[in-house]
Amino acid sequence: MFVTVDSARLYFDVEGAGLVTDGQSMRAKPTLVLLHGGPGADHSIYKPTFSALSDIAQIIYYDHRGNGRSELGDPANWTLDQWGDDVKSLCDALGIEKPIVYGASFGGYVAQAYATRHPGHPSKLILTSTAARYDFPQMYEAFGRIGGAVAQQVATTYWSEPTPERRQKYFEVCVPLYSARTALMPAARPDWMMRAVIRNDVAMHFNGPNNEQGRMDFRTGLARIVCPTLIIAGERDPIMPMAFSETIATCLPPHLVRFEKFADAGHGVVPDAPERAMAVIRDFILAA
Repeated sequence: MFVTVDSARLYFDVEGAGLVTDGQSMRAKPTLVLLHGGPGADHSIYKPTFSALSDIAQIIYYDHRGNGRSELGDPANWTLDQWGDDVKSLCDALGIEKPIVYGASFGGYVAQAYATRHPGHPSKLILTSTAARYDFPQMYEAFGRIGGAVAQQVATTYWSEPTPERRQKYFEVCVPLYSARTALMPAARPDWMMRAVIRNDVAMHFNGPNNEQGRMDFRTGLARIVCPTLIIAGERDPIMPMAFSETIATCLPPHLVRFEKFADAGHGVVPDAPERAMAVIRDFILAA
Protein backbone atom coordinates (compact mmCIF):
# COMPACT_ATOMS: atom_id res chain seq x y z
CA MET A 1 0.00 0.00 0.00
CA PHE A 2 1.04 3.58 -0.57
CA VAL A 3 0.23 6.88 1.09
CA THR A 4 1.32 10.34 -0.03
CA VAL A 5 3.26 12.15 2.68
CA ASP A 6 4.67 15.64 2.08
CA SER A 7 4.61 15.11 -1.70
CA ALA A 8 6.24 11.64 -1.58
CA ARG A 9 4.52 8.27 -2.02
CA LEU A 10 5.60 6.01 0.84
CA TYR A 11 5.13 2.26 0.85
CA PHE A 12 3.62 0.89 4.06
CA ASP A 13 2.17 -2.36 5.37
CA VAL A 14 -0.06 -3.09 8.37
CA GLU A 15 -0.10 -6.19 10.56
CA GLY A 16 -2.74 -6.82 13.19
CA ALA A 17 -6.03 -5.16 14.02
CA GLY A 18 -6.11 -1.81 15.75
CA LEU A 19 -9.40 -2.63 17.46
CA VAL A 20 -10.08 -6.04 18.97
CA THR A 21 -13.14 -7.49 20.68
CA ASP A 22 -13.08 -7.47 24.46
CA GLY A 23 -16.32 -8.90 25.83
CA GLN A 24 -19.08 -6.42 25.04
CA SER A 25 -16.70 -3.68 23.96
CA MET A 26 -13.92 -2.98 21.49
CA ARG A 27 -10.41 -2.42 22.82
CA ALA A 28 -7.78 -0.32 21.04
CA LYS A 29 -4.26 -1.74 20.80
CA PRO A 30 -1.26 0.61 20.68
CA THR A 31 0.33 1.21 17.30
CA LEU A 32 3.99 0.26 16.82
CA VAL A 33 5.70 2.11 13.97
CA LEU A 34 8.92 0.45 12.79
CA LEU A 35 11.70 2.57 11.28
CA HIS A 36 14.15 0.48 9.29
CA GLY A 37 17.90 0.87 9.04
CA GLY A 38 20.10 1.77 6.12
CA PRO A 39 19.80 4.23 4.62
CA GLY A 40 18.94 2.49 1.40
CA ALA A 41 17.36 -0.64 2.92
CA ASP A 42 13.67 -1.37 3.53
CA HIS A 43 11.15 -2.57 6.11
CA SER A 44 11.61 -6.25 5.26
CA ILE A 45 14.44 -6.49 7.81
CA TYR A 46 11.70 -6.64 10.48
CA LYS A 47 9.74 -9.50 8.91
CA PRO A 48 8.80 -12.05 10.14
CA THR A 49 10.31 -11.51 13.62
CA PHE A 50 8.17 -8.55 14.68
CA SER A 51 4.99 -10.37 13.74
CA ALA A 52 5.25 -11.91 17.22
CA LEU A 53 4.16 -8.55 18.67
CA SER A 54 0.96 -8.28 16.61
CA ASP A 55 -1.08 -9.73 19.48
CA ILE A 56 -0.34 -6.67 21.65
CA ALA A 57 0.12 -3.93 19.03
CA GLN A 58 -0.93 -2.99 15.56
CA ILE A 59 2.29 -2.88 13.55
CA ILE A 60 3.08 -0.35 10.84
CA TYR A 61 5.98 -1.18 8.54
CA TYR A 62 7.10 1.40 6.00
CA ASP A 63 9.99 2.38 3.77
CA HIS A 64 11.50 5.82 4.29
CA ARG A 65 11.28 8.17 1.34
CA GLY A 66 13.92 7.25 -1.21
CA ASN A 67 14.26 3.79 0.35
CA GLY A 68 12.93 0.38 -0.57
CA ARG A 69 9.60 0.52 -2.39
CA SER A 70 8.87 4.15 -1.57
CA GLU A 71 9.17 6.91 -4.13
CA LEU A 72 12.71 8.20 -4.59
CA GLY A 73 11.67 11.85 -4.74
CA ASP A 74 14.08 14.76 -4.73
CA PRO A 75 17.50 13.88 -3.24
CA ALA A 76 17.44 17.30 -1.59
CA ASN A 77 14.79 15.80 0.74
CA TRP A 78 16.91 12.81 1.75
CA THR A 79 17.67 14.39 5.11
CA LEU A 80 17.11 13.43 8.73
CA ASP A 81 14.86 16.47 9.23
CA GLN A 82 12.60 15.35 6.38
CA TRP A 83 12.69 11.67 7.31
CA GLY A 84 11.85 12.62 10.91
CA ASP A 85 8.95 14.82 9.82
CA ASP A 86 7.75 11.98 7.58
CA VAL A 87 7.13 9.82 10.66
CA LYS A 88 4.68 12.34 12.08
CA SER A 89 3.12 13.05 8.69
CA LEU A 90 2.65 9.34 8.03
CA CYS A 91 0.91 8.97 11.39
CA ASP A 92 -1.28 12.00 10.63
CA ALA A 93 -2.24 10.56 7.23
CA LEU A 94 -3.13 7.18 8.74
CA GLY A 95 -4.89 8.63 11.78
CA ILE A 96 -2.36 7.24 14.25
CA GLU A 97 -2.19 9.01 17.61
CA LYS A 98 0.54 8.55 20.25
CA PRO A 99 2.47 5.79 18.46
CA ILE A 100 5.22 3.66 19.93
CA VAL A 101 8.12 4.32 17.56
CA TYR A 102 10.93 1.80 17.11
CA GLY A 103 14.10 2.76 15.27
CA ALA A 104 17.21 0.61 14.77
CA SER A 105 20.56 1.84 13.40
CA PHE A 106 19.79 4.52 10.78
CA GLY A 107 16.15 4.10 11.77
CA GLY A 108 17.26 5.20 15.23
CA TYR A 109 18.63 8.41 13.72
CA VAL A 110 15.24 9.00 12.11
CA ALA A 111 13.47 8.20 15.38
CA GLN A 112 15.62 10.77 17.18
CA ALA A 113 15.00 13.38 14.47
CA TYR A 114 11.26 12.73 14.79
CA ALA A 115 11.16 12.70 18.59
CA THR A 116 13.31 15.80 19.05
CA ARG A 117 11.30 17.75 16.44
CA HIS A 118 7.90 16.49 17.68
CA PRO A 119 8.53 15.59 21.33
CA GLY A 120 4.86 15.42 22.33
CA HIS A 121 3.86 13.03 19.56
CA PRO A 122 5.15 9.55 20.53
CA SER A 123 3.85 7.65 23.55
CA LYS A 124 7.05 5.61 23.77
CA LEU A 125 10.36 5.39 21.94
CA ILE A 126 12.64 2.40 21.33
CA LEU A 127 16.19 3.08 20.12
CA THR A 128 18.20 0.03 19.10
CA SER A 129 21.85 -0.08 18.02
CA THR A 130 22.05 3.58 17.13
CA ALA A 131 23.85 6.84 17.95
CA ALA A 132 23.11 10.45 18.83
CA ARG A 133 26.52 11.60 17.60
CA TYR A 134 28.75 9.43 15.43
CA ASP A 135 32.34 8.75 16.49
CA PHE A 136 34.21 7.24 13.53
CA PRO A 137 37.49 6.40 15.35
CA GLN A 138 35.51 4.37 17.92
CA MET A 139 33.82 2.51 15.09
CA TYR A 140 37.14 1.74 13.34
CA GLU A 141 38.56 0.39 16.61
CA ALA A 142 35.47 -1.77 17.14
CA PHE A 143 35.81 -3.36 13.69
CA GLY A 144 39.45 -4.11 14.46
CA ARG A 145 38.60 -5.63 17.82
CA ILE A 146 35.75 -7.77 16.45
CA GLY A 147 36.87 -8.50 12.90
CA GLY A 148 40.63 -8.00 12.82
CA ALA A 149 42.97 -5.72 10.92
CA VAL A 150 41.47 -6.36 7.47
CA ALA A 151 37.96 -5.44 8.63
CA GLN A 152 39.29 -2.32 10.34
CA GLN A 153 41.10 -1.23 7.19
CA VAL A 154 38.11 -1.87 4.92
CA ALA A 155 35.82 0.07 7.29
CA THR A 156 38.28 2.95 7.57
CA THR A 157 38.76 3.16 3.82
CA TYR A 158 35.04 3.08 3.05
CA TRP A 159 33.82 5.51 5.71
CA SER A 160 36.70 7.95 5.15
CA GLU A 161 35.75 8.40 1.49
CA PRO A 162 32.81 6.25 0.32
CA THR A 163 32.75 5.05 -3.28
CA PRO A 164 30.60 2.35 -4.90
CA GLU A 165 33.62 0.04 -5.16
CA ARG A 166 34.56 0.52 -1.51
CA ARG A 167 30.94 0.02 -0.50
CA GLN A 168 30.90 -3.35 -2.26
CA LYS A 169 34.04 -4.44 -0.41
CA TYR A 170 32.57 -3.18 2.87
CA PHE A 171 29.44 -5.27 2.31
CA GLU A 172 31.59 -8.34 1.67
CA VAL A 173 33.97 -7.98 4.62
CA CYS A 174 32.30 -5.82 7.27
CA VAL A 175 28.52 -6.24 7.07
CA PRO A 176 28.62 -9.95 8.07
CA LEU A 177 30.33 -8.80 11.28
CA TYR A 178 27.21 -6.84 12.24
CA SER A 179 25.78 -10.08 13.64
CA ALA A 180 27.57 -11.92 16.43
CA ARG A 181 26.29 -15.12 14.81
CA THR A 182 27.53 -14.53 11.25
CA ALA A 183 30.78 -12.98 12.56
CA LEU A 184 31.94 -16.58 12.90
CA MET A 185 31.29 -17.05 9.16
CA PRO A 186 32.47 -13.82 7.44
CA ALA A 187 31.60 -15.17 3.99
CA ALA A 188 27.95 -15.62 4.91
CA ARG A 189 25.48 -13.27 3.25
CA PRO A 190 22.72 -12.32 5.71
CA ASP A 191 19.19 -13.23 4.67
CA TRP A 192 18.02 -9.62 5.01
CA MET A 193 20.44 -8.57 2.29
CA MET A 194 19.01 -11.18 -0.06
CA ARG A 195 15.38 -10.08 0.31
CA ALA A 196 15.75 -6.31 0.79
CA VAL A 197 15.32 -3.67 -1.90
CA ILE A 198 18.66 -1.87 -1.61
CA ARG A 199 19.02 1.78 -2.72
CA ASN A 200 22.76 2.36 -2.78
CA ASP A 201 22.37 5.86 -4.20
CA VAL A 202 20.52 6.99 -1.06
CA ALA A 203 23.25 5.55 1.17
CA MET A 204 25.98 7.20 -0.88
CA HIS A 205 24.16 10.53 -0.68
CA PHE A 206 23.79 10.27 3.11
CA ASN A 207 27.25 8.88 3.86
CA GLY A 208 29.22 10.39 0.99
CA PRO A 209 29.88 14.05 0.25
CA ASN A 210 26.73 15.08 2.12
CA ASN A 211 27.95 13.13 5.19
CA GLU A 212 24.92 13.87 7.34
CA GLN A 213 25.86 10.93 9.53
CA GLY A 214 29.10 12.71 10.37
CA ARG A 215 27.35 16.04 11.00
CA MET A 216 24.30 14.95 13.00
CA ASP A 217 24.18 15.62 16.73
CA PHE A 218 21.04 14.88 18.76
CA ARG A 219 22.72 15.04 22.16
CA THR A 220 21.26 18.39 23.22
CA GLY A 221 17.87 17.77 21.62
CA LEU A 222 17.35 14.48 23.47
CA ALA A 223 16.67 16.46 26.65
CA ARG A 224 13.38 17.58 25.04
CA ILE A 225 11.98 14.05 24.84
CA VAL A 226 9.10 13.51 27.25
CA CYS A 227 8.13 9.85 26.67
CA PRO A 228 9.53 6.62 28.15
CA THR A 229 12.48 5.44 26.08
CA LEU A 230 13.94 1.95 25.80
CA ILE A 231 17.57 1.73 24.65
CA ILE A 232 18.86 -1.62 23.36
CA ALA A 233 22.48 -2.27 22.41
CA GLY A 234 24.85 -5.18 21.78
CA GLU A 235 28.35 -5.32 23.20
CA ARG A 236 29.68 -6.99 20.01
CA ASP A 237 28.36 -4.28 17.69
CA PRO A 238 31.16 -2.94 15.45
CA ILE A 239 29.19 -0.25 13.62
CA MET A 240 27.37 1.21 16.67
CA PRO A 241 29.64 0.46 19.64
CA MET A 242 28.03 0.29 23.08
CA ALA A 243 29.44 3.70 24.01
CA PHE A 244 27.11 5.29 21.44
CA SER A 245 24.04 4.00 23.28
CA GLU A 246 25.53 4.99 26.62
CA THR A 247 25.76 8.55 25.33
CA ILE A 248 22.09 8.50 24.33
CA ALA A 249 21.16 7.28 27.81
CA THR A 250 23.07 10.11 29.51
CA CYS A 251 21.46 12.75 27.28
CA LEU A 252 17.85 11.68 27.92
CA PRO A 253 15.92 12.65 31.05
CA PRO A 254 17.07 9.85 33.38
CA HIS A 255 13.63 8.99 34.77
CA LEU A 256 12.46 8.08 31.25
CA VAL A 257 15.28 5.67 30.37
CA ARG A 258 15.36 1.90 30.38
CA PHE A 259 18.71 0.62 29.09
CA GLU A 260 19.14 -3.05 28.14
CA LYS A 261 22.62 -4.31 27.22
CA PHE A 262 23.18 -7.60 25.40
CA ALA A 263 26.62 -9.12 26.00
CA ASP A 264 26.55 -11.67 23.16
CA ALA A 265 24.79 -9.60 20.49
CA GLY A 266 26.10 -7.45 17.69
CA HIS A 267 24.41 -4.77 15.62
CA GLY A 268 21.48 -7.07 15.02
CA VAL A 269 20.42 -7.46 18.64
CA VAL A 270 17.01 -8.92 17.79
CA PRO A 271 18.31 -11.60 15.37
CA ASP A 272 21.27 -12.39 17.65
CA ALA A 273 19.21 -12.71 20.85
CA PRO A 274 15.60 -13.01 19.67
CA GLU A 275 13.98 -14.47 22.78
CA ARG A 276 15.36 -11.97 25.27
CA ALA A 277 15.16 -8.99 22.89
CA MET A 278 11.54 -9.61 21.98
CA ALA A 279 10.66 -10.23 25.62
CA VAL A 280 12.21 -6.88 26.58
CA ILE A 281 10.35 -5.05 23.80
CA ARG A 282 7.07 -6.77 24.68
CA ASP A 283 7.45 -5.86 28.36
CA PHE A 284 8.19 -2.24 27.47
CA ILE A 285 5.14 -1.99 25.20
CA LEU A 286 2.86 -3.45 27.86
CA ALA A 287 4.24 -1.35 30.73
CA ALA A 288 1.88 1.32 32.04
